[in-house]
Amino acid sequence: MALFQEIVAFIVLGIALFYLYKKFFWKKKNKKSCGEDDCGCH
Repeated sequence: MALFQEIVAFIVLGIALFYLYKKFFWKKKNKKSCGEDDCGCH
């Protein structure tokens, strides 16, 4: 039972780390451009 709990904990940790990476470090290249300054239109 302890092995199952460790596996689930590592899976949850991996999902959480992936979510944080995607939220803060995954810079999507915007196809739409407002020009040189970012006007916040996207």
